[in-house]
Amino acid sequence: MTGEGRVPETQSQARVATRFPARPQLLGDVSGAFGDLGTLLPYVVPALVAGILSPTPVFAGFAAGYALVAVVYRVPIAVQPMKALGAAILAGGLASRDIAWAGAIIGAVLLLLSATPLLERAARLIPQSVVTGLQVGLGLGLALVGFAAIRADPLTGAAALAVLGLTFVVPRGPWALLVVLGGILLGGGAVAPVSVAAAPSLQAVILGGVVPQLPLTLMNAVIVAAAVARSFYGAAAHRVTERRLAATSGLLNLALVPFGAMPMCHGAGGIAAHHRFGARTALAPTAIALAAGAAALAGDEMVRLLAGIPSGVVGALLFWAAAELSFSRRLFDARPDCRPVIAAAAIGTVAAGATVGLLAGVAAEGVRAHVVRQARRKAERTDRRRQT
Repeated sequence: MTGEGRVPETQSQARVATRFPARPQLLGDVSGAFGDLGTLLPYVVPALVAGILSPTPVFAGFAAGYALVAVVYRVPIAVQPMKALGAAILAGGLASRDIAWAGAIIGAVLLLLSATPLLERAARLIPQSVVTGLQVGLGLGLALVGFAAIRADPLTGAAALAVLGLTFVVPRGPWALLVVLGGILLGGGAVAPVSVAAAPSLQAVILGGVVPQLPLTLMNAVIVAAAVARSFYGAAAHRVTERRLAATSGLLNLALVPFGAMPMCHGAGGIAAHHRFGARTALAPTAIALAAGAAALAGDEMVRLLAGIPSGVVGALLFWAAAELSFSRRLFDARPDCRPVIAAAAIGTVAAGATVGLLAGVAAEGVRAHVVRQARRKAERTDRRRQT
């Protein structure tokens, strides 16, 4: 990770820095507020263009989500579309009524889980090497999507990558904001058509939407998201807990999705994207909440503008978010015997999702622990022989 934005040493200092950002930080917060559009646009815009969802409740939902983040967490926590549900929507598998049911069910489950200590206990049981591997795997998955988008529009993608690369020169410059505004001015992006399927039964909604999404949300948007937020913001992220992330995600989905909002969660990749482009304080979620509110008022005109952003711009944003998520300090500080565990979790996540990555990582950690125990016992036996 880069060294910008050093974390305050005490919680009282963190509160002051969070409420009253220094003037040079304001530009970074405003730029970083828009750093997560690479994970938002590919899911939101096609659903709006196809008429599956309406722009006003969708953008109003994101505005409410980021406003809640600014009040509850006071650090830049992402509010993203749910990926498995989003994929089902783009494939034409869910209509608006089915989306409402799926979001409400997931929201209710998350609220119930947040009322128990099970999530925090589960997070403590998962080895750090497995969590790091999940981060790497989720980052690699984002990078693959980003490269595919850049390959479809290489010239624009290369230009956007170059501009975003200026974060290494001026870490808190308005690079993400400039790239997004430039993409809107360029226009000409194409949105893939979405065919709307006939409304499935409630059983199909649960099996095709809720069951694939819930494990992904619990891992990526609760357990890993909490770990990523703490690694980026230190003491300033003391409000970010697994139970609280589940509670705010559950509340947003249960209260807003039945009224036309898109199912939302706090994705770890989005947290990395905000951080990568300079977001550090509550100003960032406040800024994107205001922008989403303006988009809700603009309605169809905003859909037209966003639909014109070239795929190369979206891909470049995804690529940099992926790099920020993957290359954490924990990855470089890991012991050599933990790296196979990280690799197993990462490969499983890229190949088959976060749940498989978790299982692969836990299995690899079991093998690692067994090998270490055997080596320790062998060393102890050797020492006893030498003593005798």
